[in-house]
Formats: sequence, C-alpha cells, structure tokens
Amino acid sequence: MDMQSIKANTDQREHPFYCAKGGEVELFQHAFNNQLPMLIKGPTGCGKTRFIQHMASRLGRPLYTVACHDDLTAADLVGRHLISDAGTYWSDGPLTRAVREGAICYLDEVVEARKDTTVVLHPLTDDRRILPLERSGEILNAPPEFMLVVSYNPGYQNLLKGMKPSTRQRFVALSFDFPEPELETEVLIGESGIDREMAHRLVQLAGSLRALKDHDLEEGASTRLLVYAATLIKSGMNFREACRAAMVEPLTDDDETLKALLEVVDATLG
Repeated sequence: MDMQSIKANTDQREHPFYCAKGGEVELFQHAFNNQLPMLIKGPTGCGKTRFIQHMASRLGRPLYTVACHDDLTAADLVGRHLISDAGTYWSDGPLTRAVREGAICYLDEVVEARKDTTVVLHPLTDDRRILPLERSGEILNAPPEFMLVVSYNPGYQNLLKGMKPSTRQRFVALSFDFPEPELETEVLIGESGIDREMAHRLVQLAGSLRALKDHDLEEGASTRLLVYAATLIKSGMNFREACRAAMVEPLTDDDETLKALLEVVDATLG
C-alpha cells in the first residue's frame, strides 16, 4: 500500500480552517460521544476531508486517513506479518493503529476499495466494536475514543462500485454539497486571503461552470479548485490564466469544451 495515502495527524495546536454549512459539527459530536460510525456523502472537493480534519482537531484525537483504491486489501487496513533480519514480526495497519490509540480512522472514497475489504469494518460498526486480527490471533476492543468515518461520492456510484445496503445501514449518514455562495465566498477568503470582491467573482464563475454539469461536464468546479484559483490570484497570477489552470483544465480534456469554458471565464471578467 502507498504509505503516502495514510496520514497521521497528531498536531492539535490549531484547528484546520472550516466553515460550517449547517448542523454537521453537532451531528459529528453526538456520533463521537455515542460511539457511532459515520458515513459522509458528497461530490469531489466539497469539503468532506477538511471537515474530518477539523473535527479530529476539535476533539483532540489523532486522525488516520486512508485513500481507498481498487488494490486496497484487508491486510492493508488491518496489518500483516513482515520479515526482517530478526525474523517475522507483526505490523499494524492504519485501522488497527487507530483502534489501539483511540483515534479517528477516515476511509476516503470507501467504495473504491474491494468488497471483501470493507467486510473487516462490520465488527467495528455494531455494538461489538471489536476488530478481530485473524492473522495474529488478537481481538481488539475499540476504546470509547475510537471513531470510524467513511466517505464516498454518490455521483460516481454504479453497480460495480456502490456501497452495499448491509454496510451502509451500519452508519449514521450526512450529505455534503458545495456551500451556498455567501459561505463559499467566506471559505475562499479564509483559505487564500483573497479580497472579498475577487472571491465573489470566483464563486459566480463556479456557479456558471456547475450549471454545465450533466451537459458538457461530468463534474462541476469544486470548492477545492476554487481555493486553488484564489491562491494563484492572491500570489499575483492573472485572473484568466489562474482560472484556466485551476478551474478549466482540470475539468475536461476536450478542446471544444475547453474553449467553451474559457468563454464562461471571459464572460465573468466582463
């Protein structure tokens, strides 16, 4: 497993920037207090990961983030025996480390993982709250501070990559979407330091690009891409070129669609 896809965040000196959209902070707090697993649904780049980082910091818990993919195995999550000069030894995976430490384990885009991989989550998502380590013979009882959080993008679901109802119904769920324009403007200001007028213009542009979703685009411009554009502009880059690099080129490879999107950018420039 690519170890760059696993990150442990134990530095709680400052909460990651996050603008609450509604009651998600309160819901997460209640789920944590009552030892309930959480499922977060929402489009790419709408703030799911940042929200988890923010809540882990607020709660003072370490955070293990796993970027799920087709080759992710149960052993990648739980652990495996390894061989060294001294002999064979057991190495915990990120899920096991999170259980031992009472951390939050976040499985990003969980539907990308193989179906047999997510089965290992089931004992942790009911009243047992245990993690059996079949290869080492241990059975770990999750401490009260442990929390399992998973996310996925419903827009990418299909018959081959959907979450089974039997798994989905083990979680309390929360739907995310892109923020309302006023809130998204505040996000851009807070993340990049860009001025309010420019942030407002970028949010207007994003709205126009998102209106093309399901017509010429598979995905609309995410809040993440907006932050990238704002960051480039704040550093002195030309508005049009910043928007092209951060909000147009990432959305399509089709030349005609690129031209059409740039026309939308130019219209925003007015």
